[in-house]
Amino acid sequence: MHQPRHGRGPHGRGKDEKPTAFKETWQKLLKYFRQYWWVMILALACSAIGSILTLVGPDKLSELTDIITQGIMTEIDMNAIRKIGFTLVTLYGVAAALSLIQGFVMATITQKISKSLRRDLSQKINDLPISYFDNNTTGDILSRVTNDVDTIAQSLNQSVSTLVTSITTLIGSLVMMLLTNITMTVTAILATLAGFGLMMLIMSRSQQFFSKQQKDLGAINGHIEEIYSNHSTVKVYNGSREAMTRFKEINRNLRDSGFKAQSLSGLMMPIMGFIGNFGYVAVCIVGAMLAINGKITFGVIVAFIMYVRYFTQPLSQLAQAGQSLQSTAAAAERVFEMLETPEMADESHKTKAITDIHGDVSFENVRFSYPNSDKTVINNFSAEAKAGQKIAIVGPTGAGKTTIINLLMRFYEVTSGSIKIDGIPTSELTRENVRDQFSMVLQDSWIFNGTVKENLVYSIPNISDEQVIEASKAVGLHHFITTLPQGYDTVLNDQVSLSEGQKQQITIARAMIADKQMLILDEATSSVDTRTELQIQNAMDLLMKGRTSFIIAHRLSTIKNADLILVMKDGDIIESGTHDNLLTEGQFYAQLYNSQFEVA
Repeated sequence: MHQPRHGRGPHGRGKDEKPTAFKETWQKLLKYFRQYWWVMILALACSAIGSILTLVGPDKLSELTDIITQGIMTEIDMNAIRKIGFTLVTLYGVAAALSLIQGFVMATITQKISKSLRRDLSQKINDLPISYFDNNTTGDILSRVTNDVDTIAQSLNQSVSTLVTSITTLIGSLVMMLLTNITMTVTAILATLAGFGLMMLIMSRSQQFFSKQQKDLGAINGHIEEIYSNHSTVKVYNGSREAMTRFKEINRNLRDSGFKAQSLSGLMMPIMGFIGNFGYVAVCIVGAMLAINGKITFGVIVAFIMYVRYFTQPLSQLAQAGQSLQSTAAAAERVFEMLETPEMADESHKTKAITDIHGDVSFENVRFSYPNSDKTVINNFSAEAKAGQKIAIVGPTGAGKTTIINLLMRFYEVTSGSIKIDGIPTSELTRENVRDQFSMVLQDSWIFNGTVKENLVYSIPNISDEQVIEASKAVGLHHFITTLPQGYDTVLNDQVSLSEGQKQQITIARAMIADKQMLILDEATSSVDTRTELQIQNAMDLLMKGRTSFIIAHRLSTIKNADLILVMKDGDIIESGTHDNLLTEGQFYAQLYNSQFEVA
């Protein structure tokens, strides 16, 4: 039994999300990569120095223009031209070299930051409680690890350096213009002031759309992962139309938020282009009037035309960098939201451990409610399993059978009461130590992209080929494996077709190879045919001999020989005993059993 998804999954997301906390998120991001600050400062310093060197160019071009203009009437000073030309080449060459250094350093740093984020998110996934995955879709989690991290990396690589370069160029060009001519400077500033104000207005309105765009991207990833990973089920139940309708709705939301965000961002270039051209016109007109009156030379006009470009271009770049930084803040907020999610409690202080397990298990007045839920799922559950016993847990769907196993494995923590293994409360043991005592076969088989042998010995050290073959024979899988192209070394991927029954046989053989003292079987034979089920059941009987086994079963015929059957309903044990005793009593268990063998 699982807690229903709610909250941030694509089916539970609210329509009105709060805008990203831009300042707070960037403070977290800067703090996260503080170890790279000095390298980033060096790279940004290279960018700033390169911009300053570039700004000296128009002043030299002004001198060059005046020398040529004056020399037309007399004689052009070629030595002076050569000196200025060499100076310009040197300035622009050094600026280009600094830009290359800055680009290389920032690319290296951003990839390291991306690696760190992905590493920390991966570690976080291992440390998060099961409840987090109940409340968030797999697709949305994957979107944070991939799309959001990529967005952060791209912005740090491009936007931060662009921001520094633009600010340096903007301030530097303003200073150079003031030193050259105040009247022309005022003209250029007035021509671009309107564009700067409009840019700030658009930036202030666009943040909410960038934030929603990132969330909608996570929602569509979640929907795609859910639907297409279960595509056969969707087809069987003719759910394609409903799935497509839902996809269109989410896709439409992403289109709308993306359109609004990118449209506002796209306004920057046309607006700033117009302002830049308007600045050229204003400078040319005012410059011409001043030149006619003899207040400036023709070279000053040439220099100012370049300075206007250096002054207006940063405004456009600042606008684009600002939009990108906002998109980064939206992505970073989602990443830090996951990184800051409370983890499972630290257990490094626990010293108790089971090393030589006997196999006694007891449940003492166990109560359980899911986090953030007032509904009690398990009510005062008490039971005792002696070492080597087979304990079957049966009951209708939603009775709490799987929840009991989740509590036993410490996937969830009990609300009250205790579960003990060999007299030691599991709460006093580490999760790893508790889970190390069990082999587990779930109803849903898990096969990863690897060889057959790698799947069989997953996370189990020092297993010989003979042990692998013996377990495969026990579950009736050996013959099938020998028919594969490379036998046990065949890689299981899309090119190797496995039935659900064969997948489950692999997971059962995996549990046999693990050879733990306690077993958990959750509908372990639900996907195999009757003949294979009989073969596996015989193998399981051998495997369970002398081991404490917990069996969740809907097919009651498979648990006839259980030492103890616990009958659950609505989180309570309503009956307990052996198969024969429970049939004799003629209560709820007998009704369940007889209903499976009614003859029309």
